[in-house]
Amino acid sequence: MDALPAVLGAAALLLVLLLTARLLLARRNSSPRTAPLSLLVVAGSGGHTTEILRLLSSLSQSYSPRHYIFADSDKMSEDKIRTFEQKRAETFSNSQFTLNRIPRCREVCQSWSSSVLTTLYSILYSFPLTFRLKPDLILCNGPGTCVPICISALLLEILALKKVIIVYVESICRVETLSLSGKILYYFSDYFIVQWPALKEKYPKSIYLGRIV
Repeated sequence: MDALPAVLGAAALLLVLLLTARLLLARRNSSPRTAPLSLLVVAGSGGHTTEILRLLSSLSQSYSPRHYIFADSDKMSEDKIRTFEQKRAETFSNSQFTLNRIPRCREVCQSWSSSVLTTLYSILYSFPLTFRLKPDLILCNGPGTCVPICISALLLEILALKKVIIVYVESICRVETLSLSGKILYYFSDYFIVQWPALKEKYPKSIYLGRIV
């Protein structure tokens, strides 16, 4: 019974992503056949990567290629992603993914004043990468690395280069308050998903799907 809320939540998230996929396909004026959608996934240290990979496990091969982005010092996330994709390849033989690194916005115990400079550097580094990848959809769940990537995606839209749908899923550990990344991206994401009712009450734009990881 404990797993039921997570299953229902994952199904609801999958529905949101499928609806987003339909919207993107309609914009392309594509044929009725399902065309693949380029997915950019932002991974992070701690439990962020574990949570995001659980979400990806419920997605079909229509979300391909998958472009993973993580901090250049985050070796653990890279190892988890490689393991995940190796298992996925057993089911989907034509599975496609890339691994991409960007400078970390802020190291542990780094001062807030110096983190402003490192964040700006990360944004300048991220924009050419995001422009090159041109994803249809960004999926992220709270690591600081997602902020420069999402800002880069917004710049693509402002410059009329590409509209990128941003789906933000707040971490399950955030019960009553948003993470710093969440507080920033709440205003810019297309879909902002929370996993606790208290957050939905505080942030009315958010979508409450219950527990999804």
